[in-house]
Amino acid sequence: MARRGFEMTPLTENHHPTDATDNAPADRSRRRLLLGGTGALLTLGLGGCLSDSGLPLDGVTVQDRDGQPVELASIKGKPTLITFWATTCPGCVKEIPHIQALHDKYAERGVNVVGLAMSYDPLDQINKMVEERDMTYTIWQDKDGRGAEVFGPVRVTPTTFVLDAQARIEFQKIGVFDVDRVERTLDGLLESA
Repeated sequence: MARRGFEMTPLTENHHPTDATDNAPADRSRRRLLLGGTGALLTLGLGGCLSDSGLPLDGVTVQDRDGQPVELASIKGKPTLITFWATTCPGCVKEIPHIQALHDKYAERGVNVVGLAMSYDPLDQINKMVEERDMTYTIWQDKDGRGAEVFGPVRVTPTTFVLDAQARIEFQKIGVFDVDRVERTLDGLLESA
């Protein structure tokens, strides 16, 4: 099944050492690890595109910065950039200005931009960072971890998704994302709407 936003670089013979006799067991182990990791990523990556109806967000509740419940399904109806993050995650903190810039560029065009803090991140710590970094995009906390379960499960931060209006995954990236790639994906969703 083809999926937008998922790329895989093929392994080539150039990646193996020239003296195969000394490194053969290590090469086989590395190859198994790479193939196993690729299989796991494919399993995680394809999870969001198994249904034409999008992610099962109905009934999943997160909380806003005041601790009030928010239905995660409220993002449906618009393209959405959602990133799972934590205040103690260096890559997440590095992404904040990029996510803010995406919010500034796309919010008026009808795109939801959401930072969903992990369940282990205390709400007071989240609010402190939001204030310190002048984050004006939507910030929620995945208080019970159900949001992370629906999306994957998400276990690593940052993990970013771009969803279409029906909450189908169009792009997914574990780690710091490529801003140009995300913009192209959002532009494509807005053009096709």
